[in-house]
Amino acid sequence: MALPGKPRHTNEGRFRRRGRVAAAALAAGLGLTALVNAPAGAEVPPPEEGWTLTFGDDFTGEAGTAPGEDWKIDTGRGYPGGPDGWGTGEIQTYTDDPSNLRQDGDGNLAITPRQDESGNWTSSRIETQRGDFKAAEGGVLRIEGRIRMPDVATDQALGYWPAFWALGSPYREDLWSWPTIGEFDIMENVNAENRVYGVLHCDVSPGGSCDETDGLAANRECPDSTCQEAFHTYRFEWDRSGEVEELRWYVDGQRYHSVSESDVAPAAWQSMTSHEGYFVLLNVAIGGQFPDKNSGITTPTEATTDGHPMLVDYIAVYNK
Repeated sequence: MALPGKPRHTNEGRFRRRGRVAAAALAAGLGLTALVNAPAGAEVPPPEEGWTLTFGDDFTGEAGTAPGEDWKIDTGRGYPGGPDGWGTGEIQTYTDDPSNLRQDGDGNLAITPRQDESGNWTSSRIETQRGDFKAAEGGVLRIEGRIRMPDVATDQALGYWPAFWALGSPYREDLWSWPTIGEFDIMENVNAENRVYGVLHCDVSPGGSCDETDGLAANRECPDSTCQEAFHTYRFEWDRSGEVEELRWYVDGQRYHSVSESDVAPAAWQSMTSHEGYFVLLNVAIGGQFPDKNSGITTPTEATTDGHPMLVDYIAVYNK
């Protein structure tokens, strides 16, 4: 979810519980390979050897409850003092209403867009209270989530924009500091395409090292089943263990995008990596520049139907 004035990238390449431990242990043994065949409600995978679990939530609260105190719920049409429409042209209003945001009692978080009789859309967006997720010098950061995108037919999905991403924490103090503070889009999807987008935003806009406003992006289909038919695991890594730092994007353990430190101007890389770290966000937007651009029309349309949730099994942050 890019921020101010972003006419998004196109299709081009640029922890219920009992009884699930075996599946989680298997995942650890395989180096945190995706739990593709695990049911909804699978545990946060335990860290493999050499790694630590820095943050994890598998959304095991009672049905109808909000996510726990580790999360902040964003409401309205933008941060106070920041750009309207969250800087992306999306049309919905974010709320903390259980109809938009709830744990389902089965180990998942559901974020559900709704439309009222007047045609107004609502949805939800949450972000971690912590904003210090980063790779230590010589280490690796891994941000991972197991998510099922809204399961809606493509002709009824125009304008749906689910996302799992991370934003540089200095943005909380300066709402006009994007994209200098950095943004890692770990999973984005629009219009129920069977496609995951991974994007880096950085430097200045327009132009700059990250080719804003598009960002440095790549995309691919979800493996084996569509992104909407099943849960898939989306992972981002920031690797500082080598001579040259690298950012990597994965779906179900399959790498499909990478950006090296050498691909970005030194000052731009420094600006997005030298601050205190990142916070993690989850949301489902409706309309805006990315779904409009990919569809070639203004979204949503009269055919767009509400009530289709993004289901989040777990979110985890690991460090090595």
